[in-house]
Amino acid sequence: MAHRPPAAFFDLDKTIIAKSSTLAFSKPFQAGGLISRRAVLRSAYAQFVYLVGGADHDQMEKLRQFMSQLCAGWDVATVREIVAETLHHVVDPIVYDEAVSLIEEHHLAGRDVVIVSTSGTEVVGPIGEMLGADRVVATRLAIEDGRYTGEIEYYAYAEEKAKAIRELAEEVGYDLERSYAYSDSITDVPMLEAVGHPFAVNPDRELRKVAEANGWPVLVFTKPVALQSRLPLPPAKQTLAALAVGGVVAVGGVLWVNARKRRLGA
Repeated sequence: MAHRPPAAFFDLDKTIIAKSSTLAFSKPFQAGGLISRRAVLRSAYAQFVYLVGGADHDQMEKLRQFMSQLCAGWDVATVREIVAETLHHVVDPIVYDEAVSLIEEHHLAGRDVVIVSTSGTEVVGPIGEMLGADRVVATRLAIEDGRYTGEIEYYAYAEEKAKAIRELAEEVGYDLERSYAYSDSITDVPMLEAVGHPFAVNPDRELRKVAEANGWPVLVFTKPVALQSRLPLPPAKQTLAALAVGGVVAVGGVLWVNARKRRLGA
């Protein structure tokens, strides 16, 4: 029987980065003429509630509705361009140093790193490329005539994350029993249960209870780091090209991106 390698699956928001990745782009979207100042203020409030209250099901549902309605009618090419041009400025300061170290450790051990996020592919794909992730699984919005319809085509959330991980393991050949998963949210318990080595990172209150009951390790990430000082970043044109892969979108199906070609370790 062929050797099946393990992988490391990471949630993104509040696990790798200190904020909601989608809401973090509110100001660049305003500057690009996509949203109003009022919408930016609503996004800032949503960000505050998300950070303070945790990402329980009700909060995630409100965030999903808010973002899908907000994005309706946006020009896809404009969104891709804004994300590509502002990515490093927005994301670089909010990446956790501890998460970057973990990603490096998994790669050195020969494990693929997969980011599994409820945020949209237009944000998650480029961030994954910045971090050297091998693949990403993210939410995707429906597109019609070059614009977002406001409908969600695929929602990478809760049990759907675990399903995507299992399908990816089947496709690529990952050994989930020897694999790792990291998340901050109670809504990601199915994803954590799908692997042999689950970790709660900056857990909300409910996830902390589940982690303690199951004996899962709890990690605390506190140090945002300038990513440029830790990782070689691709030039902006490469990031823009990556955005063009597979209909990248704001919030809504699964996109698996090979951000970096790498041979699997033994």
